[in-house]
Formats: sequence, C-alpha cells, structure tokens
Amino acid sequence: MPSEPRPGGAVGPSGTAPSPGGGGLARRLGTGDAVVIGLGSMIGAGVFAAFGPAARAAGTGLLVGLVIAAVIAYCNAVASAQLAAAYPTSGGTYIYGRERLGHWWGFTAGWGFVVGKTASCAAMALTFASYAVPGPWWAQRAVAVAAVVCLAALNYRGVTRTALLTRVLVATSLTALAVVVAGIAAGGHAGTARLGGWSSLGSGGVYGVLQAAGLLFFAFAGYARIATMGEEVRDPRRTIPRAIPLALFIAVAVYLVVGVAALLAAGPDRLAASTAPLVTAVDAAGTGGLAPVVRVGAALAALGALLALIAGIGRTALAMARHRDLPGRLAAVHPRYQVPHHAEIAVAVVVSALAATVDLRGVIGFSSFGVLVYYTVANASAFTQPAADRRWPRPLNLLGVVGCLVLVATLPWPSVAAGVLMFAVGLLGRWLILRRRTEPRRPAG
Repeated sequence: MPSEPRPGGAVGPSGTAPSPGGGGLARRLGTGDAVVIGLGSMIGAGVFAAFGPAARAAGTGLLVGLVIAAVIAYCNAVASAQLAAAYPTSGGTYIYGRERLGHWWGFTAGWGFVVGKTASCAAMALTFASYAVPGPWWAQRAVAVAAVVCLAALNYRGVTRTALLTRVLVATSLTALAVVVAGIAAGGHAGTARLGGWSSLGSGGVYGVLQAAGLLFFAFAGYARIATMGEEVRDPRRTIPRAIPLALFIAVAVYLVVGVAALLAAGPDRLAASTAPLVTAVDAAGTGGLAPVVRVGAALAALGALLALIAGIGRTALAMARHRDLPGRLAAVHPRYQVPHHAEIAVAVVVSALAATVDLRGVIGFSSFGVLVYYTVANASAFTQPAADRRWPRPLNLLGVVGCLVLVATLPWPSVAAGVLMFAVGLLGRWLILRRRTEPRRPAG
C-alpha cells in the first residue's frame, strides 16, 4: 500500500493546521450563532422533505423511526462536540478521523461529507426553487442556480454575515411552522383516528421503521456544520459542546410536534403519496388557506439549509486540501474576509452544475448514506479519546457506531448501491494518487 503523504502540519488541541494558501480563519461566532447555523441546516432539510419518504417506509411508525434517529443523532452530536472541543479547527470528522484513527479513516469521513452534502446542496436549491417558483422546469432550474450563486457570494463576504442571515431565516421558518401547527389544531379535521391505533406504529415492520429512521436522520445532520466551523467559533472548548446538543434538542422538539400534527391531519397514507407533505396536512385539516405560509416557510427553510451547507462543505474541503486530499488551491483563505474562498467557489460551481442538470430532490437516502458513514467514523474516533478529553461516557460512542451501521444497512437499496459506488470511487482515486506520488522518478534518458 502506498505510504501516506506528510500532512501540512499536525492539528492539536491548542492549534490549527497551517494553511499553505493563507492564514487561519477568524473566530467570530458565539454560542448563539453556532446554534442558529446548526438549526439552519436542520430546519428545512427534514421538516419539508423527509416525512413523505419516511411515511412510505413505515406509516405511522415514522414516529418510532424519528425517536430512533434522534437517539443516534444524540450519540453523534456528543461525539462531535467532544472531538471538536479537543480539535478546534475546520474540517470536522475529516480531522478527527485522521488524528484518532488514521489518514484513510479521515479521508473516508471527509469524502462522504463533501460528496453527499454537495448533492444535498443541489437538492435544497431545487427544493427552494420548486416552492418559490411554481412555473416551468427551466425557470425553477434558473432560480436554483441563482440561489446557489447568491448564497455562495454571501459566504464569500464573511461568516458573520452567514450567521446573521441564517438567524433571520430560522426565525421566519419556525414562525411559519408554528402557524401551520396551530392551523392544523384549529382546523377541526385532525384526529387520532388517522393514526390507526397503537398497532399501526409497527405496521412497517422492524425494517420499515429502521429505514424511516435512516431517512429521517437526514433531518438531524445539521449539527455537523457547527463542528466543521470549529476554527471560527470563539472559545470552542466551551462553545461547541454547548451549541451542538442544544441545536439538536430544539430540532428534535420541532420535528416531533410537526410530525404528530401532520399525521393527525392527513394520516400516513396521504403523507406518503405527497411531494409536499405539510401542504397536504393543512389541506386535510381544513385550513388550506395556510398553504402559502407553508410554501414561504419551506422556501426560506431550504434557503437557510443551503446557506449553512455551502459554508460547511467549503470548510471541510479546506481541511482536506490542507492535507493534500483535495487540490492544494482549495486551502486558500481570503486575506480580507478570512473565508476559504477558493473552496467555496468550487462548491458553488459544482452545485450550480448539478442544480441545472439533475433532479436531486430524491437523494435523501443517498445523502443519509454518506452522513451516516461520516458519523460512524466520528463515534469511533471519540471512542479512542483519553479520559482527560472525555465529556460523555464511552458507551454512547459504541451505540453511535452500531446505530449508524444499522441505519446504513436498512436504507433503500438504490441509495446503498449509489453510496457504495461513491466511496469506492473516492478511495480508489486516493490510492492511485498516493501511489503516483510515491513512485520513484525515472532519470531522463
């Protein structure tokens, strides 16, 4: 096997990896900003997208799947928080895997995050366009690309602007969801009869419930954005362990309330058949006049998720480029705005191309595959941390590893096949590059 390239510099608890293309990133984010950026990634990625596929997998049992997903997400969250406090630099589990398990494990996590979340960016852009522009497909594609370009430009100008806009989008989305839940409660057509009784919780079987959990896990992946921005958080040892669990708990509470309300209003069968489940829910509850509120909330939530996703992917790409797992130019940090501008431009170009050419609104399973592998590495990395760096008991890390692997195995088979192919391409590509770097050069004859 080819030997590993020497990284650009060790990453330790008290420092950050040096950047060949510029200096370090500015620490400007407080706990509130970090929580909001995490919520901006979670609110919208799931509430307006994941309940339909989850209902098809498990019916009313999606509520059980939601609880399972939340438990595994909590294990992942505390592992990420514990690691981020010890390694306060950009890159998230890509860095943690390298430091705790080895370079190949770190690359596996980073590759899964960058590729899977790039696809999620395109999906969020198209989701925003489909709600904001109920017109022809070409108009939706154009709006999706425009959204990517505008948000990438905002990220380019600095992370504090990203946090400010995300705060506005999250507040608007949560207000819209509150109106929807209140409307369903006041509509008079919602009722427990639509749930089908206690026996319906297991109507999808164990496999269906676990598949729903894997699909709904897509909704909880936003707290990774907090860890990947560890180099821009003030006092990361204190801020990140607070922000990640807090963002997750708020998101879980929102999803449970909205999920129960949608099931009471429309029932699992109508949700399963809908591409816009919350619009279907308010229609079924007799408050169809709230549909515009749902559409505005969905559009803004998707926009907030896209904004945070672009920021997170850019910083993971920055870390991978620092260690020569991606092209070195992506490691550049802008001298004025102190953001990884080359990485964010590259992400925007790729996402724009995908949004313009491919319909990725059905890639929830594909994204979940990459993210679950990412968190498997995170939990395994946290398991190896010494007692001095531990903040939560080690069994939570073991539960996280097992839970992530089980959910990966129960995802829809097309998602599993695409995920396996994605990782095979990345790992093989890295092996070939390492082999080429270590081959002795032949003397000129």
